[in-house]
Amino acid sequence: MPTPGPLPSPAHAWASIPYTDGYIPFGEFKDWYRVVGEHADKTPLLVLHGGPGAAHDYLEPISLLANAGRKVYFYDQLGCGLSDHPHNPDLWTVELFVEEVDAVRQGLGLTELHILGQSWGGMLAMEYALTQPKGVRSLTIANSPASMIQWVAEANRLREELPSDIQATLLKHEADETTGDPAYLEAMMVFYYRHVCRVNPFPDYVTRSFDQIEADPEVYHTMNGPSEFHCIGKLKPWDIIGRLPEISIPSLVISGKYDEATPLIAETVANGIPGAKWELFEHSSHMPHVEETEKYMKVVGDWLAAND
Repeated sequence: MPTPGPLPSPAHAWASIPYTDGYIPFGEFKDWYRVVGEHADKTPLLVLHGGPGAAHDYLEPISLLANAGRKVYFYDQLGCGLSDHPHNPDLWTVELFVEEVDAVRQGLGLTELHILGQSWGGMLAMEYALTQPKGVRSLTIANSPASMIQWVAEANRLREELPSDIQATLLKHEADETTGDPAYLEAMMVFYYRHVCRVNPFPDYVTRSFDQIEADPEVYHTMNGPSEFHCIGKLKPWDIIGRLPEISIPSLVISGKYDEATPLIAETVANGIPGAKWELFEHSSHMPHVEETEKYMKVVGDWLAAND
């Protein structure tokens, strides 16, 4: 029997929705998945989490979309959460995670589906769309850049708006390569509460994802770096802005007014994908599914229904 995943807190509105957990193979490894909802007659939704190196937990509110008669599939990417954790930095590439999306689709029998990717998950969704996959009815690209070069430039602009002592602490520890120091982490959270999630304190399901990165940061540190705004990993040169016109799948772009994936970043994605629609959440940062949950479910639910 597979090890059960984390149980939804009874305090959350999605806790009563039926779900099933299990594992599917990915090469020599196995990925954990959860399917939320049952007896659904609408095209299912596959959710790609962020990080890279986080886990699905912080996206739990998206389970609410199952109430409309649609199964919602989550999985923890390799090296994350409840999936296998091989320790080999050479493994962690964009190509591996694109291949994994196909493996998950095959393992779960998702011939026809919608895909929603959040943050890194949206980057992954765009990369997957560039392979011209069959059977994808729509993409929802939530809080995601098409270029880490643009992301870093915007992150640096946002950092300059932080209090001067916070900026100084961040710069000092980055220069000294002491980004694990508690002072750096405390300063980092000032940025996070402005531009990652403005619900203070973070809900338990958001904290779980951060805790899982902290418990095994290999994927995050290899692909990204020590924080959301200090990108020194493999993704640093990543840029697909010039290839966005190749995406032919109907696409919804989501972002928050205070998002680290700034309105400029979202506009770049929306303008690059032919016919894409852009929804800006006025009271959110990087997690409008947490910060404006009711509106988020309405916007995404309507989008999925329109593309079933």
